[in-house]
Amino acid sequence: MKRTIVDASQMELQEKVVSIKRVTKVVKGGRNMRFTALVVVGDGAGHVGAGLGKAAEIPEAIRKGKEDAMKNMITVKLDENNSITHDITGKHTGASVLLKRAPEGTGVIAGGPARNVCEIAGIRNIRTKSLGSNNKQNVVLATIDALSQLKSPEEVAAARGKSVEEIVG
Repeated sequence: MKRTIVDASQMELQEKVVSIKRVTKVVKGGRNMRFTALVVVGDGAGHVGAGLGKAAEIPEAIRKGKEDAMKNMITVKLDENNSITHDITGKHTGASVLLKRAPEGTGVIAGGPARNVCEIAGIRNIRTKSLGSNNKQNVVLATIDALSQLKSPEEVAAARGKSVEEIVG
């Protein structure tokens, strides 16, 4: 999966915690409790990333998740009505997410984890369907995989040696 590196230090980022899980490790002296936080960050203008943070306290896990998400940011190609440029499917392990273009006024029609990613990325009109696994972490990563595969009409036209009007129709 090809990811474009985005410098997140200059952007005004929003964050959304998708899930917090308590994990337990059984050791000789008893049980060790820790927390994992799945965090999505983005600027609402076409940049989004997801990260996982693990720590003994919840706020520290969220902070680590946010840092990890900033390292894994991608750029999303949006069209004139704040939707994606074409339909696409993303996969991560057992989860598949189908993203479909939508006209102005549709809104974000998506389930929880995919909705979080789309809203933080700045997508205002989209239809999604989660297929396969409903594990939140895998659905978020499958959505980001699909968004990272998007191409603008200009990129497709340049690759095929045609004009944008021939590609768009």
